[in-house]
Amino acid sequence: MDFAALMAKEIAKAKVPPTSKPAATTTTTTSTENESTAAQPPTKKYMRRSEAEAAREAAYRAEQAALEQKRAQKVAEKRKREEEALEESRAREEKRRRLEDETRRRREEAAAAEERARRKRLGLPETPPPRAGSEAAAGSSGGEGGGEDEDVPDEELVRRLRELGEPATVFGESHRRRLRRYRRLTTVVTSGPIPTTLRLLDEADMKVDGTVPSGREARRYLFRQLASYFTMVLREWEAALAREQKSAAQDQTPTHQTFASKAAVSAMTSSRDNMRPLFRKFEAGDLDDDVLGPVVEIVKAAQERRYVDANDGYLRLSIGKAAWPIGVTMVGIHERSAREKLHDGSERSHILGDEVTRKYLQSIKRCLTFAQVRWPPEDIRQLMG
Repeated sequence: MDFAALMAKEIAKAKVPPTSKPAATTTTTTSTENESTAAQPPTKKYMRRSEAEAAREAAYRAEQAALEQKRAQKVAEKRKREEEALEESRAREEKRRRLEDETRRRREEAAAAEERARRKRLGLPETPPPRAGSEAAAGSSGGEGGGEDEDVPDEELVRRLRELGEPATVFGESHRRRLRRYRRLTTVVTSGPIPTTLRLLDEADMKVDGTVPSGREARRYLFRQLASYFTMVLREWEAALAREQKSAAQDQTPTHQTFASKAAVSAMTSSRDNMRPLFRKFEAGDLDDDVLGPVVEIVKAAQERRYVDANDGYLRLSIGKAAWPIGVTMVGIHERSAREKLHDGSERSHILGDEVTRKYLQSIKRCLTFAQVRWPPEDIRQLMG
């Protein structure tokens, strides 16, 4: 045995072997502490700026989402209220129209009964029943204002006002004022460029024949044709200007700020405003034949796209065929023989002396200028210069 082996043996005897159980406990405790330490997340003593910015952005997005949801809810509620209001308006309009039809029917029945009684009293034969077309024409003419002179009993008038949702009696109101208020409520006004009580016609029914009828119903139908045509021209004029402004806004070109654009809009608005007295005359049916005849001629030529002939009609209406144009006969301080011919039918030359008439006649001329652009003629010679 060598010296190295002896030294190793002695050293092994001198060492005390450790107990196995406490070592195992110590190992288990250490491993448990390590696991608990690993399970607990480390506590940060600080936060990065990016993390704070991300948290702020998340909170902002949540707040904006809540606001957007609330805004969408408000828009939905507003749309629902508008739809309900529209339905109520339609129902009210339908009730008003139904009431008008009932009133017209009762008036026609009363008139028919009175006519039968009169014919029976005079020993005349019974009148044949009217056809459907004549009934429709009479109904349309009666609904426009044929019952202005009709008197309604007070009890019936109160019932009709209550059906419309209006107060039956206003303080200090007489029967005539109550009847006038009821007629004002039941009058249907169109929603065109110029609101009117005349029932507008379709484009196929706007064609005039160029003559002025003498009957009351025929003249009223002619006024409806003229009002429908001018309403169509003004509506197309407004739509053309709106399309031009919309295209300019999309192209980001300042077209609406130019002088030509402002002048076009001003011409349209002034023409629309100046033609209101003409529409009021159409409603009342008191337009003079000296003006109505040339206006019918102008409209007929414009509908046939003969704009040069329409312009000639306008010149004959505004200036006349006389050799003395506007203002020439007013020269001098003495009465002249030429002044006696101012009112000789078509020779009249001072029709533009009336300011209201001058304005709506010039508005008709502007409508012709737009119409030849909107509906160009097939014959190029019919274009106005």
